[in-house]
Amino acid sequence: MQKNRVMVWSRRILIAAVVLLLLAIAAAWLYLRGSLAQLDGTRQAAGLETTASVARDEHGVPVISGGSRGDVAYATGFVHAQERFFQMDLLRRVAAGELSELFGERALPLDKSHRLHRFRARAELAIKAMPAADRALLDRYVAGVNDGLTALSAKPFEYALVGLPPRAWSPADTMLVIWAMYFDLQGSQEPRELARGWFKDNASEEQRVFLAPESTPWDAPLDAQTIAAADVVIPAAPPAWWGKPKAADAPAPAKVAAAEFLNTVGSNNWAVAGSRTDTGAAIVADDMHLGIQLPNTWYRAVLQFPDGKGGQRRMVGVTLPGTPFVVVGSNGHVAWGFTNSYGDYMDFIALESDASKPGQVRTQAGWETPVVHEETILIKGAPAARLAVRETSLGPIREAQGRSYALHWTAHLPGAVNFNAGKLELADTLEQALAIAPTLGIPAQNFVGGDDKGNIGWTIAGPLPRRAPAGVASTYPMSADDAAGVWQGWLAPEEYPKVVNPEHGHIGTANSRQLAGSGAQLIGDGGFDLGARTHQVRDDLAALGPKTDVKKVYAIGLDDRAVFLTAWRERAIAALDAKAIAGNAQRAEALALLKDGWSGKASVDSVAYRITRGFMYAVYDIVYESANVELAKIDPKSTMASVSSRWPVVLARLLDQQPAAWLPPQYADWQALQVAAMDRVIKDLTKDGQPLSAATWGQRNTAASAHPMASAIPLLGKYLKVAPDMLPGDQHMPRVSGPTFGQSERLTVSPGHEEQGIFNMPAGQSGHPLSPYFLEGRTDWVTGRASPLLPGPAQHTLTFVK
Repeated sequence: MQKNRVMVWSRRILIAAVVLLLLAIAAAWLYLRGSLAQLDGTRQAAGLETTASVARDEHGVPVISGGSRGDVAYATGFVHAQERFFQMDLLRRVAAGELSELFGERALPLDKSHRLHRFRARAELAIKAMPAADRALLDRYVAGVNDGLTALSAKPFEYALVGLPPRAWSPADTMLVIWAMYFDLQGSQEPRELARGWFKDNASEEQRVFLAPESTPWDAPLDAQTIAAADVVIPAAPPAWWGKPKAADAPAPAKVAAAEFLNTVGSNNWAVAGSRTDTGAAIVADDMHLGIQLPNTWYRAVLQFPDGKGGQRRMVGVTLPGTPFVVVGSNGHVAWGFTNSYGDYMDFIALESDASKPGQVRTQAGWETPVVHEETILIKGAPAARLAVRETSLGPIREAQGRSYALHWTAHLPGAVNFNAGKLELADTLEQALAIAPTLGIPAQNFVGGDDKGNIGWTIAGPLPRRAPAGVASTYPMSADDAAGVWQGWLAPEEYPKVVNPEHGHIGTANSRQLAGSGAQLIGDGGFDLGARTHQVRDDLAALGPKTDVKKVYAIGLDDRAVFLTAWRERAIAALDAKAIAGNAQRAEALALLKDGWSGKASVDSVAYRITRGFMYAVYDIVYESANVELAKIDPKSTMASVSSRWPVVLARLLDQQPAAWLPPQYADWQALQVAAMDRVIKDLTKDGQPLSAATWGQRNTAASAHPMASAIPLLGKYLKVAPDMLPGDQHMPRVSGPTFGQSERLTVSPGHEEQGIFNMPAGQSGHPLSPYFLEGRTDWVTGRASPLLPGPAQHTLTFVK
């Protein structure tokens, strides 16, 4: 009897536990469902001038229409909040240095480094200085964001995981989202400047000129076929650190041959003039490369509103959640795209001190007392942290290498962020767009545009400092006495360099040096890419022939031919001669794979490509290992590759000419060094016991995009990520792709012919894992399928009324 009772109660307890578990799962499911966006119905909205609507197609792409620009801004804010609020929250917190409030002490180091810039305070000042019309539009967008957030039946699911409620949106938050892009697009200049400071202290001028050249034959400037090569001789001797192995007790630097990517950049944009297109209108293509995660950086949208002239304006492209404008796309008359310009927009100015002037530092303006700002950083689960920011007339003070520097950055100055992007909406000609671009308050970008009349052009969009011609001097830390470090406001739009309607009928940029002429001095070099990608884009454009169309122009973004690495394959083959492979089966196999398995592309099934790439980076490791150990002590992101992205060209010259003085003494000859590099590659590719023949490029170049909260919930994390995708492409070709970095969008459009436009994006519209739009379009992005730019017929319509 007793035994039966125990069994009965055990069964009841088990049933109760199962019921409770099911109830908990049901409650979680209902909660998650409650934070999905509203797709249909009618909502009342205070402050509307007329009405607005959001009509989504089967992929969740909305056409947002309204009777006024303010009403469209409201509806855009509403949609952004419902689909992407957590993403918006992270962007404003990244810029302001406020992540610790959500994630605790693990985010404190990043918050401290970002809080140094006091962007929230700068955002409040920018809001006060906004023209009335811009402020009114911003207020309508902010109202839409907050209404969209409160209209959710449950707060976004991420806040249940962090245990805090979402904070309402403010006008300053939108400005912070733009400032977050300064970190994303210009944040690498800080470790680069520090790395170059060490390089300057540890190399002669002759060595610096050789190891960090201003250009290479791979550059493809817009105003010349190439850049005349400087007559640079190989110095008689290398720097003392050259080729030295790291000390046995030194921490190992990141092994580049095995690292995911190193200082990778990758955005491309190009345009073809109407004289070469099938419609007579220009064709503009753009693929901005950023970190790939869930949700994607961009939110697709079509915005429709009155143009003030009795007609309608239709904007097609991508928006940045947190802001009300189309960033890249077409307005029906003009289309445009951006790539990061990598100009010199940040200076480190060494500050002097004097015991007789306590608390003061000497800047370009003379002796001054820094203003101290006490910053409070809220930390989840811990007491708030205090940070004293000392600010000079040049910018905040950064301590590094035992020195004090004023961090002089364009992002700190008035006008760095504004709402002038809205003026592009009404530009009717390329000429008008090129005049607007320099006034944009964004991180300085390469602006490539084209209009429906067939014109194409390039300029810099965003602020350029007015400074004396500096050459390379301003790319190293400077003293307060260096004239190159003196800025006198912004350049006027008419002073910006530009290229319009070149004779050959195409324009292309890809993060490398843009100009060969005097205009290059106005931009400077803030870490240009090598130029191989721009070179390949230019040649692809020329190969399109006298007439082309949108599909052919789009296909350039999928070019994964290994043009740059071909010569490195030849060097690897030459190094593996009969002597090198004698009695060494692995080297012999590597040679066979290099000879017989080379497709000429960074294709997912290519072992030869992976070996070739690894060989180049292994040579880098050997000669720069000691230097990289020292640079890592200064900043984790400081490397010799950040000193100069042109290092592959420098190393290629050394391998080809083999100067005895530059051979590291631990090697008998240059071939021995190259064989040692190949041995490193073979060891790395076979370290897990796999055969060398299985080490494909796709095995390594695998992207598994994930939501920032995927690791926080192991049981449900699989629903917040995508299965790994093997991707073709690499960094020195148009199709740049990596495990966490790649084409954040691909857009090709001819203004006035948007129905022919093509678009891809690595994730869907929604940031919610239960939404049918969470991963919609990912397959097209992976495969490169040419998906339509314009949304299809409406499947859901949400209407806003007064």
